This record gives sequence, structure tokens and C-alpha cells, in this order.
Amino acid sequence: MTVADVMTTKVVTVTAATPFKDIAEALISGGISAVPVIDDGGHVLGMVSEADLLRKEEFREEFYREGYRPPLRARLRHPKGRQKAEGDTAAELMTSPAVTISSGASAVSAARLMDAHDVKRLAVVDDNGRLVGIVSRRDLVKLFLRADEEIATEVRDDILDRRLWVNTDGIQVGVRQGVVTLSGWMERRTEAAIAVRMTGRVNGVVDVVDELNWKTDDSRWEGM
Repeated sequence: MTVADVMTTKVVTVTAATPFKDIAEALISGGISAVPVIDDGGHVLGMVSEADLLRKEEFREEFYREGYRPPLRARLRHPKGRQKAEGDTAAELMTSPAVTISSGASAVSAARLMDAHDVKRLAVVDDNGRLVGIVSRRDLVKLFLRADEEIATEVRDDILDRRLWVNTDGIQVGVRQGVVTLSGWMERRTEAAIAVRMTGRVNGVVDVVDELNWKTDDSRWEGM
């Protein structure tokens, strides 16, 4: 499964000059948590999230209540946050550069990139850096909502019967809540390991329980 299979293509966007209130309205009316900031050519400049907007109110409450102005030491402690708290346009509020990914990348790569950068969404761009969609954590979670019957069918028809060029008639496939159990037998131990590994890559599979037996242990060369 690639990013193109799960991403949202109808994306709410703003420009660098979009004011604070218009960004907030776009988030609320669109029911979204962030918007990409693009230029006239559709290239992604950055991303503005709810967290970026909330900093404004947080800093007002923390530092400017009743006309209080914080000492220099306190202001320097949160330089980026303070800058965003004082921002009035997308260019001043956005996180830049935005974390991006190509539509042809795997969904797993998207998940790892989100985790590495601690973000909830990625801008999907083409080879020229132009926005083509958005992929979020929610989009990726949907991959695990496939019905057990659908997962079992793909494991049997696509993995065991089509991709593995060996006899798989002795394998039974069971799926419960996304957890696949492979039981039965195969000719070689290495073939059983491949079957388990490939099953784990099927979309919607939460885990694989390996209960396979084998007739020949070919995992080590004779004489070694």
C-alpha cells in the first residue's frame, strides 16, 4: 500500500499572507488540525497546525496578563514559541520546512517519517515539490480496519497461492481481530519463515502467530 492509496487529495490550503483568523476558520470549518502553506505555484512552504495557533493564546496568558512583560531571560527560553505567539500570518506562524513525502512511498515509510519527526501529518508532493495531497495518522490507522475475512483471503490467494512458488496446501490461515495465525506444515524451514514475513506485510495485519512446522530444516548449511 502506498501513500497515494490512503492520502487525502482535496486539501485545504493557505498562502503565506493568510491572516491568523482566516487560518483558524479554515481549521474549524474543515474539521482538520493543520493546513499546508503553499506559494502561487503550489509548492509547499510549511505547515500551520492547531498547536501553532494555540501558542498565541498560551503566551498571552503566560506573559502578557494585565500588561505584564516578561524579563528577557523568560522570553529567550521559548524563542520559537514566542515568535509564533507574536505572528499574525501563516508565514510567521508556520513550521518550515514542512515534512513531505512522495505519493509513491509506502504507507510504512510515511508512518516511520511521522514518528521520526513527531508529526501527525505529512504533505504529499510530486517530483517538483508541488502539493498533491495530505496523509495523516488517521489515514494510516484505517489500514488496520480491514475485515478479518478480507485479510484471510489476501493471505491465502495472494501470498500463499501466488507469490510463494512452493507447495502451500498444508497451510491453514486463521484471522481474528487482525492477528493472523499460520498453522500446518511446509517442506522447508526457510520457506515457512518467508511465508510468515510476507504475511506480516499485508495491509491490516496486526501480528502473525507462527504455528508452522516443516519437514526439512534448511536454515543452516550442512557442515557449518
